[in-house]
Amino acid sequence: MNARTEPKLLSQLSNAHLDALEEEAIFILREVTAAFERPALLFSGGKDSLVLLTCAEKAFGIGNIPYPLLMIDTGHNFCEVTDFRDYRAGQLGAKLIVRNVEDSMARGTVRLSHPGESRNVHQSVTLLEAIDEFRFDALIGGARRDEEKARAKERIFSHRDAFGQWQPKDQRPELWTLFNTRIQPGEHFRVFPISNWTELDVWQYIERENIELPSLYYAHQRSVVERKGLLVPVTGLTPLKDGENAVQKTVRFRTVGDITCTCPVESGAVNAAEVVLETLAADVSERGATRMDDKTSDASMEKRKKEGYF
Repeated sequence: MNARTEPKLLSQLSNAHLDALEEEAIFILREVTAAFERPALLFSGGKDSLVLLTCAEKAFGIGNIPYPLLMIDTGHNFCEVTDFRDYRAGQLGAKLIVRNVEDSMARGTVRLSHPGESRNVHQSVTLLEAIDEFRFDALIGGARRDEEKARAKERIFSHRDAFGQWQPKDQRPELWTLFNTRIQPGEHFRVFPISNWTELDVWQYIERENIELPSLYYAHQRSVVERKGLLVPVTGLTPLKDGENAVQKTVRFRTVGDITCTCPVESGAVNAAEVVLETLAADVSERGATRMDDKTSDASMEKRKKEGYF
């Protein structure tokens, strides 16, 4: 192989890999439509759910996604992301359902231990209330197995009992891409079409498909403070503590979520191609590098998932 042919062959291999992942995701999205009566697609406006939307458009045709989009809003999300969520849903002509943790707080189903507590962990309550309200029998999400140890245990079609809980030992086998989708009244499934994708796959696909993202995913100037090895954005929800000093850094977000638990990383990447190169060199997972709430054992992902979290 000479220097002139190597980049072309590498590009062909990359595209073949992405084509296979895309084909699998499209098959799963269509399988959901065939197997369930009232599915919904979890849509935060983040990169993974935007990749899912692109696959859904390819599965059903532009403007023909056959299920609504559902967002559980903590009230502490980045406005750049929620604005983009509304913009993209409007572009698609899709039905967007937003349910708010603050409404659960008003009903008394969510109670914070103190006013400054992160609402992120409480999204599961609001989500289960939305499932009950709309009688959803399947929720399609953008979780990937490479994100976190508990998510690595997930099946693609992940069964939830009548209490909305996930039981790792009771998950069903998925040999030969055969999915057991039988449910009893009150039960539902969480379905993860991009389970087998990695962060690198996602960014390569974003680059290839030219998928538009919220601006937070690319390099920008932000006031931050370093805490426990993380760059915490200085905001009204995450103010400076006594003795701390803010600094201006060029950063981007690898993942976006509740402001109270999501941190950026230093980066000069201004487009998807440059993010791909940074991702190739990364030695820490995106959640490990950017999520404050994943650092504490009592708020582990597995515990939250058993209680109904995404």
